[in-house]
Amino acid sequence: MDIKLEKKNATEASIKIKLIQNDYQQKVEEKIKDYAKKANIKGFRPGKVPIGLVKKMYGTSILVEEVNHMLSHAVNDYIKDNNLNIIGQPLPNHDRAEKIDWDTQTEFEFDFDIGLVDEFKYDLSKKQKIKNYTIEIDKKTVDETVDNIKKQFGNSTNPDSSIESDSLYGTFSQLEGELSNETQVEISSIEKKEQKDFIGVKKDDIIEFEIHKAFKNTAVLASLLNLPEDEAKSLKGKFSFTVKNVNRIEPAEINQELFDKVFGKDIIKTEDEFIQKIKDTVSGNYTRETTLFLENSIRDHFVDKTKIEIPNDFLKKWLLASNEGKVTVEEIDNEFDATIKHLKWDLIKSKIAEDHELKVENNEVVDKAKSMIIEQFGGAAIAEQLGDQMNEFADNYLKGDNGDNYMKIFQQLHSEKIINHIKENITLSDKKVSVEEFQKIILN
Repeated sequence: MDIKLEKKNATEASIKIKLIQNDYQQKVEEKIKDYAKKANIKGFRPGKVPIGLVKKMYGTSILVEEVNHMLSHAVNDYIKDNNLNIIGQPLPNHDRAEKIDWDTQTEFEFDFDIGLVDEFKYDLSKKQKIKNYTIEIDKKTVDETVDNIKKQFGNSTNPDSSIESDSLYGTFSQLEGELSNETQVEISSIEKKEQKDFIGVKKDDIIEFEIHKAFKNTAVLASLLNLPEDEAKSLKGKFSFTVKNVNRIEPAEINQELFDKVFGKDIIKTEDEFIQKIKDTVSGNYTRETTLFLENSIRDHFVDKTKIEIPNDFLKKWLLASNEGKVTVEEIDNEFDATIKHLKWDLIKSKIAEDHELKVENNEVVDKAKSMIIEQFGGAAIAEQLGDQMNEFADNYLKGDNGDNYMKIFQQLHSEKIINHIKENITLSDKKVSVEEFQKIILN
Protein backbone atom coordinates (compact mmCIF):
# COMPACT_ATOMS: atom_id res chain seq x y z
CA MET A 1 0.00 0.00 0.00
CA ASP A 2 1.25 3.42 -0.93
CA ILE A 3 -0.14 6.32 1.10
CA LYS A 4 0.89 9.96 1.02
CA LEU A 5 -0.31 13.45 1.86
CA GLU A 6 -0.70 16.08 -0.83
CA LYS A 7 -1.21 19.56 0.64
CA LYS A 8 -3.26 22.03 -1.41
CA ASN A 9 -2.69 24.92 1.01
CA ALA A 10 -2.20 25.48 4.75
CA THR A 11 -5.66 24.19 5.65
CA GLU A 12 -6.63 21.72 2.92
CA ALA A 13 -4.99 18.48 1.82
CA SER A 14 -5.68 15.14 0.24
CA ILE A 15 -4.65 11.71 1.48
CA LYS A 16 -3.86 9.58 -1.58
CA ILE A 17 -3.86 5.80 -1.31
CA LYS A 18 -2.77 3.28 -3.93
CA LEU A 19 -3.53 -0.41 -3.49
CA ILE A 20 -2.04 -3.27 -5.51
CA GLN A 21 -3.30 -6.84 -5.56
CA ASN A 22 -0.79 -8.07 -2.97
CA ASP A 23 -2.22 -5.58 -0.44
CA TYR A 24 -5.68 -7.10 -0.29
CA GLN A 25 -5.65 -10.48 -2.10
CA GLN A 26 -4.85 -12.70 0.89
CA LYS A 27 -7.60 -11.16 3.05
CA VAL A 28 -10.13 -11.44 0.20
CA GLU A 29 -9.26 -15.12 -0.38
CA GLU A 30 -9.61 -15.85 3.34
CA LYS A 31 -13.03 -14.23 3.41
CA ILE A 32 -14.17 -16.15 0.33
CA LYS A 33 -13.10 -19.44 1.96
CA ASP A 34 -14.83 -18.51 5.19
CA TYR A 35 -17.98 -17.56 3.29
CA ALA A 36 -17.94 -20.89 1.42
CA LYS A 37 -18.00 -22.73 4.76
CA LYS A 38 -21.06 -20.80 5.95
CA ALA A 39 -22.96 -20.18 2.69
CA ASN A 40 -26.38 -21.69 2.30
CA ILE A 41 -26.83 -22.13 -1.46
CA LYS A 42 -29.55 -24.27 -2.97
CA GLY A 43 -28.20 -27.58 -4.33
CA PHE A 44 -25.19 -27.73 -2.02
CA ARG A 45 -24.76 -29.03 1.48
CA PRO A 46 -23.56 -26.48 4.06
CA GLY A 47 -19.79 -26.21 3.93
CA LYS A 48 -19.59 -27.97 0.52
CA VAL A 49 -20.15 -24.98 -1.77
CA PRO A 50 -17.30 -24.75 -4.33
CA ILE A 51 -15.01 -21.81 -3.69
CA GLY A 52 -15.10 -20.95 -7.41
CA LEU A 53 -18.89 -20.56 -7.28
CA VAL A 54 -18.72 -18.38 -4.17
CA LYS A 55 -16.04 -16.26 -5.83
CA LYS A 56 -18.18 -15.87 -8.95
CA MET A 57 -21.31 -14.97 -6.99
CA TYR A 58 -19.87 -12.88 -4.16
CA GLY A 59 -16.24 -12.18 -5.01
CA THR A 60 -16.79 -8.58 -6.10
CA SER A 61 -18.84 -7.60 -3.06
CA ILE A 62 -16.28 -9.24 -0.74
CA LEU A 63 -13.49 -7.36 -2.53
CA VAL A 64 -15.31 -4.02 -2.14
CA GLU A 65 -15.99 -4.69 1.54
CA GLU A 66 -12.38 -5.64 2.28
CA VAL A 67 -10.88 -2.71 0.38
CA ASN A 68 -13.19 -0.24 2.14
CA HIS A 69 -12.23 -1.79 5.48
CA MET A 70 -8.53 -1.38 4.66
CA LEU A 71 -9.04 2.21 3.51
CA SER A 72 -10.85 3.22 6.69
CA HIS A 73 -8.07 1.88 8.92
CA ALA A 74 -5.32 3.23 6.66
CA VAL A 75 -6.68 6.79 6.66
CA ASN A 76 -7.30 6.86 10.43
CA ASP A 77 -3.87 5.37 11.21
CA TYR A 78 -2.14 7.83 8.86
CA ILE A 79 -3.82 10.80 10.53
CA LYS A 80 -2.92 9.49 14.00
CA ASP A 81 0.65 8.49 13.18
CA ASN A 82 1.39 11.84 11.53
CA ASN A 83 -0.32 13.94 14.21
CA LEU A 84 -2.56 15.67 11.69
CA ASN A 85 -4.90 18.17 13.36
CA ILE A 86 -7.99 17.68 11.21
CA ILE A 87 -11.47 19.23 11.24
CA GLY A 88 -14.46 16.99 10.69
CA GLN A 89 -13.81 13.67 8.97
CA PRO A 90 -12.00 12.73 5.72
CA LEU A 91 -14.23 13.02 2.65
CA PRO A 92 -13.74 10.40 -0.08
CA ASN A 93 -13.43 11.64 -3.64
CA HIS A 94 -16.59 10.11 -5.12
CA ASP A 95 -15.75 11.05 -8.71
CA ARG A 96 -12.59 8.91 -8.64
CA ALA A 97 -14.32 6.07 -6.77
CA GLU A 98 -17.21 5.89 -9.24
CA LYS A 99 -14.82 5.27 -12.14
CA ILE A 100 -13.46 2.06 -10.58
CA ASP A 101 -14.25 -1.19 -12.40
CA TRP A 102 -14.25 -3.68 -9.54
CA ASP A 103 -14.67 -6.65 -11.87
CA THR A 104 -11.50 -6.06 -13.91
CA GLN A 105 -9.13 -3.77 -11.99
CA THR A 106 -6.46 -5.14 -9.69
CA GLU A 107 -4.90 -1.81 -8.73
CA PHE A 108 -6.90 0.99 -7.14
CA GLU A 109 -6.33 4.65 -6.32
CA PHE A 110 -8.36 6.63 -3.79
CA ASP A 111 -8.39 10.25 -2.62
CA PHE A 112 -9.66 11.54 0.74
CA ASP A 113 -9.99 15.30 1.22
CA ILE A 114 -9.20 16.56 4.71
CA GLY A 115 -9.40 19.93 6.44
CA LEU A 116 -6.42 20.94 8.57
CA VAL A 117 -5.86 23.38 11.39
CA ASP A 118 -2.39 24.88 11.37
CA GLU A 119 -0.56 25.55 14.62
CA PHE A 120 -1.89 28.69 16.32
CA LYS A 121 -1.01 30.72 19.39
CA TYR A 122 -3.25 32.24 22.03
CA ASP A 123 -2.34 34.85 24.63
CA LEU A 124 -3.41 33.71 28.09
CA SER A 125 -1.99 36.49 30.21
CA LYS A 126 -2.89 39.45 32.38
CA LYS A 127 -2.70 41.63 29.26
CA GLN A 128 -6.09 40.22 28.30
CA LYS A 129 -8.69 42.42 30.02
CA ILE A 130 -12.39 41.55 30.23
CA LYS A 131 -15.17 43.24 32.20
CA ASN A 132 -16.88 41.25 34.90
CA TYR A 133 -20.26 42.64 35.92
CA THR A 134 -21.88 42.31 39.34
CA ILE A 135 -25.54 43.25 39.64
CA GLU A 136 -26.58 45.26 42.68
CA ILE A 137 -30.12 44.34 43.65
CA ASP A 138 -31.86 47.64 44.43
CA LYS A 139 -35.14 48.26 46.27
CA LYS A 140 -37.04 48.74 43.00
CA THR A 141 -36.11 45.26 41.77
CA VAL A 142 -37.04 43.68 45.10
CA ASP A 143 -40.37 45.54 45.20
CA GLU A 144 -41.22 44.46 41.66
CA THR A 145 -40.40 40.85 42.53
CA VAL A 146 -42.58 40.99 45.65
CA ASP A 147 -45.46 42.44 43.59
CA ASN A 148 -45.09 39.64 41.04
CA ILE A 149 -45.11 37.01 43.79
CA LYS A 150 -48.22 38.56 45.34
CA LYS A 151 -49.96 38.40 41.96
CA GLN A 152 -48.73 34.87 41.28
CA PHE A 153 -50.22 33.61 44.55
CA GLY A 154 -53.21 35.94 44.49
CA ASN A 155 -56.89 35.15 43.93
CA SER A 156 -58.54 35.40 40.51
CA THR A 157 -61.79 37.39 40.34
CA ASN A 158 -64.16 38.57 37.61
CA PRO A 159 -65.18 42.17 38.35
CA ASP A 160 -67.98 43.95 36.53
CA SER A 161 -65.71 46.46 34.76
CA SER A 162 -62.00 46.64 33.91
CA ILE A 163 -59.13 48.70 35.26
CA GLU A 164 -55.61 49.14 33.85
CA SER A 165 -54.12 46.17 35.74
CA ASP A 166 -56.77 43.72 34.52
CA SER A 167 -56.80 41.33 31.58
CA LEU A 168 -59.66 40.75 29.17
CA TYR A 169 -60.73 37.42 27.74
CA GLY A 170 -62.54 37.58 24.43
CA THR A 171 -62.38 37.47 20.63
CA PHE A 172 -60.33 39.58 18.23
CA SER A 173 -62.03 39.99 14.84
CA GLN A 174 -60.89 41.75 11.68
CA LEU A 175 -63.65 44.10 10.50
CA GLU A 176 -62.72 43.88 6.84
CA GLY A 177 -61.42 40.35 6.68
CA GLU A 178 -61.82 36.86 8.10
CA LEU A 179 -59.09 36.91 10.74
CA SER A 180 -60.41 35.98 14.19
CA ASN A 181 -58.92 34.57 17.40
CA GLU A 182 -60.14 33.98 20.95
CA THR A 183 -57.54 34.86 23.56
CA GLN A 184 -56.66 36.79 26.70
CA VAL A 185 -55.05 40.22 26.49
CA GLU A 186 -53.31 42.12 29.28
CA ILE A 187 -54.50 45.73 29.18
CA SER A 188 -50.97 46.81 30.15
CA SER A 189 -49.65 45.26 26.89
CA ILE A 190 -51.75 47.72 24.84
CA GLU A 191 -50.14 51.02 23.80
CA LYS A 192 -50.63 53.61 26.55
CA LYS A 193 -52.61 56.05 24.41
CA GLU A 194 -55.05 53.33 23.34
CA GLN A 195 -55.62 51.73 26.75
CA LYS A 196 -58.50 54.09 27.56
CA ASP A 197 -60.79 52.18 25.15
CA PHE A 198 -60.17 48.95 27.11
CA ILE A 199 -60.63 50.42 30.60
CA GLY A 200 -64.10 50.49 32.15
CA VAL A 201 -65.46 47.84 29.75
CA LYS A 202 -67.84 45.05 30.80
CA LYS A 203 -68.75 41.55 29.67
CA ASP A 204 -70.27 41.52 26.14
CA ASP A 205 -68.90 45.00 25.32
CA ILE A 206 -67.40 45.38 21.82
CA ILE A 207 -64.34 47.57 21.38
CA GLU A 208 -63.25 48.84 17.94
CA PHE A 209 -59.68 50.03 17.36
CA GLU A 210 -56.85 50.43 14.83
CA ILE A 211 -54.68 47.31 15.20
CA HIS A 212 -51.34 48.98 14.40
CA LYS A 213 -52.01 51.77 16.90
CA ALA A 214 -53.07 49.50 19.77
CA PHE A 215 -50.26 46.92 19.37
CA LYS A 216 -46.86 48.12 18.19
CA ASN A 217 -45.06 45.16 19.75
CA THR A 218 -45.10 42.62 16.90
CA ALA A 219 -44.31 39.64 19.15
CA VAL A 220 -47.27 40.40 21.44
CA LEU A 221 -49.63 40.89 18.49
CA ALA A 222 -48.45 37.67 16.82
CA SER A 223 -49.14 35.76 20.03
CA LEU A 224 -52.60 37.29 20.51
CA LEU A 225 -53.70 36.53 16.95
CA ASN A 226 -51.81 33.23 16.63
CA LEU A 227 -49.88 34.44 13.58
CA PRO A 228 -46.26 34.39 12.39
CA GLU A 229 -44.50 37.63 13.32
CA ASP A 230 -43.99 38.73 9.70
CA GLU A 231 -47.76 38.49 9.07
CA ALA A 232 -48.59 40.29 12.32
CA LYS A 233 -46.18 43.08 11.43
CA SER A 234 -47.98 43.84 8.18
CA LEU A 235 -51.48 43.99 9.72
CA LYS A 236 -53.40 47.25 9.37
CA GLY A 237 -56.99 48.41 9.59
CA LYS A 238 -59.75 48.13 12.14
CA PHE A 239 -60.36 45.24 14.51
CA SER A 240 -62.95 44.58 17.18
CA PHE A 241 -62.61 42.87 20.53
CA THR A 242 -65.68 41.23 22.07
CA VAL A 243 -65.30 40.97 25.84
CA LYS A 244 -66.30 37.60 27.31
CA ASN A 245 -64.74 38.09 30.74
CA VAL A 246 -62.91 40.67 32.81
CA ASN A 247 -60.15 38.96 34.82
CA ARG A 248 -58.46 40.46 37.86
CA ILE A 249 -55.85 39.10 40.25
CA GLU A 250 -56.28 40.24 43.84
CA PRO A 251 -52.71 40.25 45.22
CA ALA A 252 -51.97 37.91 48.11
CA GLU A 253 -51.30 39.44 51.51
CA ILE A 254 -47.80 39.27 52.96
CA ASN A 255 -48.31 36.80 55.77
CA GLN A 256 -47.27 33.33 56.97
CA GLU A 257 -49.50 31.64 54.40
CA LEU A 258 -47.63 33.40 51.58
CA PHE A 259 -44.23 32.64 53.16
CA ASP A 260 -45.10 28.92 53.28
CA LYS A 261 -46.40 28.84 49.69
CA VAL A 262 -43.28 30.49 48.28
CA PHE A 263 -40.46 28.95 50.33
CA GLY A 264 -41.94 25.98 52.18
CA LYS A 265 -43.60 25.54 55.53
CA ASP A 266 -42.07 27.48 58.44
CA ILE A 267 -38.80 28.25 56.60
CA ILE A 268 -39.59 31.99 56.72
CA LYS A 269 -41.19 33.53 59.83
CA THR A 270 -41.15 37.32 59.34
CA GLU A 271 -41.62 39.87 56.57
CA ASP A 272 -37.98 40.99 56.93
CA GLU A 273 -36.81 37.40 56.43
CA PHE A 274 -39.16 37.11 53.46
CA ILE A 275 -37.73 40.24 51.79
CA GLN A 276 -34.14 39.14 52.46
CA LYS A 277 -34.81 35.66 51.04
CA ILE A 278 -36.29 37.19 47.89
CA LYS A 279 -33.28 39.49 47.57
CA ASP A 280 -30.88 36.52 47.95
CA THR A 281 -32.85 34.47 45.42
CA VAL A 282 -32.95 37.28 42.87
CA SER A 283 -29.25 37.93 43.43
CA GLY A 284 -28.49 34.25 42.83
CA ASN A 285 -30.48 34.26 39.60
CA TYR A 286 -28.66 37.31 38.31
CA THR A 287 -25.31 35.85 39.39
CA ARG A 288 -25.99 32.95 37.03
CA GLU A 289 -26.76 35.46 34.27
CA THR A 290 -23.62 37.50 34.85
CA THR A 291 -21.51 34.32 35.05
CA LEU A 292 -22.88 33.15 31.71
CA PHE A 293 -22.33 36.62 30.23
CA LEU A 294 -18.72 36.61 31.44
CA GLU A 295 -18.10 33.17 29.93
CA ASN A 296 -19.55 34.35 26.61
CA SER A 297 -17.39 37.48 26.80
CA ILE A 298 -14.30 35.32 27.37
CA ARG A 299 -15.24 33.15 24.41
CA ASP A 300 -15.82 36.14 22.11
CA HIS A 301 -12.59 37.81 23.26
CA PHE A 302 -10.36 34.81 22.60
CA VAL A 303 -12.07 33.92 19.31
CA ASP A 304 -11.54 37.51 18.10
CA LYS A 305 -7.96 37.78 19.37
CA THR A 306 -6.71 34.34 18.28
CA LYS A 307 -5.80 33.92 14.63
CA ILE A 308 -6.81 30.46 13.39
CA GLU A 309 -6.95 29.54 9.72
CA ILE A 310 -10.04 27.43 9.02
CA PRO A 311 -10.66 25.44 5.78
CA ASN A 312 -14.01 27.09 5.05
CA ASP A 313 -14.73 25.38 1.72
CA PHE A 314 -13.90 21.93 3.08
CA LEU A 315 -15.90 22.54 6.25
CA LYS A 316 -19.02 23.46 4.24
CA LYS A 317 -18.65 20.31 2.12
CA TRP A 318 -18.18 18.17 5.23
CA LEU A 319 -21.22 19.71 6.99
CA LEU A 320 -23.34 19.03 3.92
CA ALA A 321 -22.11 15.42 3.60
CA SER A 322 -22.26 14.56 7.31
CA ASN A 323 -25.85 15.77 7.65
CA GLU A 324 -26.93 13.43 4.84
CA GLY A 325 -29.48 15.69 3.20
CA LYS A 326 -30.98 17.01 6.45
CA VAL A 327 -29.68 20.54 5.78
CA THR A 328 -29.33 22.62 2.62
CA VAL A 329 -26.38 24.63 1.33
CA GLU A 330 -28.35 27.79 2.12
CA GLU A 331 -28.92 26.72 5.73
CA ILE A 332 -25.22 25.94 6.15
CA ASP A 333 -24.30 29.36 4.72
CA ASN A 334 -26.74 31.14 7.03
CA GLU A 335 -25.32 29.43 10.14
CA PHE A 336 -21.71 29.31 9.01
CA ASP A 337 -20.40 32.30 11.01
CA ALA A 338 -21.84 30.84 14.21
CA THR A 339 -20.40 27.41 13.31
CA ILE A 340 -16.92 28.88 12.78
CA LYS A 341 -17.13 30.77 16.07
CA HIS A 342 -18.11 27.61 17.95
CA LEU A 343 -15.39 25.59 16.21
CA LYS A 344 -12.63 28.12 16.94
CA TRP A 345 -13.63 28.26 20.60
CA ASP A 346 -13.51 24.46 20.86
CA LEU A 347 -10.03 24.47 19.30
CA ILE A 348 -8.80 27.16 21.69
CA LYS A 349 -10.21 25.37 24.74
CA SER A 350 -8.71 22.07 23.65
CA LYS A 351 -5.27 23.64 23.20
CA ILE A 352 -5.42 25.42 26.57
CA ALA A 353 -6.43 22.15 28.25
CA GLU A 354 -3.60 20.27 26.55
CA ASP A 355 -0.96 22.94 27.20
CA HIS A 356 -1.85 23.29 30.89
CA GLU A 357 -2.73 19.63 31.52
CA LEU A 358 -6.30 20.35 32.61
CA LYS A 359 -7.91 16.97 33.16
CA VAL A 360 -11.06 15.59 34.75
CA GLU A 361 -10.68 12.52 36.97
CA ASN A 362 -13.34 9.83 37.36
CA ASN A 363 -13.90 10.62 41.06
CA GLU A 364 -14.75 14.21 40.12
CA VAL A 365 -17.46 13.00 37.74
CA VAL A 366 -18.88 10.70 40.43
CA ASP A 367 -18.86 13.48 43.04
CA LYS A 368 -20.65 15.82 40.64
CA ALA A 369 -23.30 13.18 39.94
CA LYS A 370 -23.87 12.74 43.68
CA SER A 371 -24.24 16.48 44.24
CA MET A 372 -26.78 16.66 41.40
CA ILE A 373 -28.80 13.81 42.95
CA ILE A 374 -28.69 15.44 46.39
CA GLU A 375 -29.86 18.77 44.96
CA GLN A 376 -32.64 17.14 42.94
CA PHE A 377 -34.03 15.13 45.85
CA GLY A 378 -34.06 17.74 48.56
CA GLY A 379 -30.63 18.51 49.93
CA ALA A 380 -28.25 17.00 52.45
CA ALA A 381 -30.98 15.08 54.28
CA ILE A 382 -31.39 12.69 51.34
CA ALA A 383 -27.64 11.91 51.39
CA GLU A 384 -27.91 10.80 55.03
CA GLN A 385 -30.95 8.65 54.29
CA LEU A 386 -29.35 6.92 51.31
CA GLY A 387 -25.98 6.36 52.98
CA ASP A 388 -23.95 3.80 51.04
CA GLN A 389 -26.73 3.53 48.46
CA MET A 390 -25.70 6.94 47.14
CA ASN A 391 -22.80 5.30 45.29
CA GLU A 392 -25.24 2.94 43.58
CA PHE A 393 -27.58 5.80 42.65
CA ALA A 394 -24.69 7.77 41.15
CA ASP A 395 -23.37 4.73 39.27
CA ASN A 396 -26.80 3.97 37.77
CA TYR A 397 -27.22 7.59 36.70
CA LEU A 398 -23.81 7.78 35.05
CA LYS A 399 -24.49 4.57 33.10
CA GLY A 400 -27.83 5.92 31.88
CA ASP A 401 -28.47 6.75 28.22
CA ASN A 402 -25.67 4.39 27.20
CA GLY A 403 -23.09 6.40 29.09
CA ASP A 404 -24.19 9.78 27.72
CA ASN A 405 -24.87 11.06 31.25
CA TYR A 406 -21.25 10.36 32.17
CA MET A 407 -19.95 12.21 29.11
CA LYS A 408 -22.24 15.20 29.72
CA ILE A 409 -20.91 15.66 33.26
CA PHE A 410 -17.34 15.00 32.12
CA GLN A 411 -17.58 17.67 29.40
CA GLN A 412 -19.27 20.11 31.77
CA LEU A 413 -16.49 19.72 34.35
CA HIS A 414 -13.82 19.94 31.66
CA SER A 415 -15.25 23.21 30.33
CA GLU A 416 -15.52 24.60 33.86
CA LYS A 417 -11.85 23.79 34.53
CA ILE A 418 -10.78 25.53 31.35
CA ILE A 419 -12.93 28.62 32.01
CA ASN A 420 -11.71 28.87 35.62
CA HIS A 421 -8.10 28.54 34.46
CA ILE A 422 -8.64 31.34 31.96
CA LYS A 423 -10.23 33.57 34.63
CA GLU A 424 -7.24 33.02 36.93
CA ASN A 425 -4.76 34.05 34.24
CA ILE A 426 -6.40 37.11 32.69
CA THR A 427 -7.40 40.49 34.14
CA LEU A 428 -11.05 40.72 35.15
CA SER A 429 -12.10 44.32 35.74
CA ASP A 430 -15.07 44.21 38.12
CA LYS A 431 -17.92 46.64 37.65
CA LYS A 432 -21.13 46.96 39.66
CA VAL A 433 -24.29 47.73 37.69
CA SER A 434 -28.03 47.88 38.22
CA VAL A 435 -30.45 45.39 36.66
CA GLU A 436 -31.47 47.97 34.03
CA GLU A 437 -27.85 48.74 33.16
CA PHE A 438 -27.04 45.05 32.80
CA GLN A 439 -30.04 44.48 30.50
CA LYS A 440 -28.81 47.34 28.25
CA ILE A 441 -25.32 45.80 28.19
CA ILE A 442 -26.76 42.44 27.11
CA LEU A 443 -28.80 44.05 24.31
CA ASN A 444 -25.73 45.89 23.01
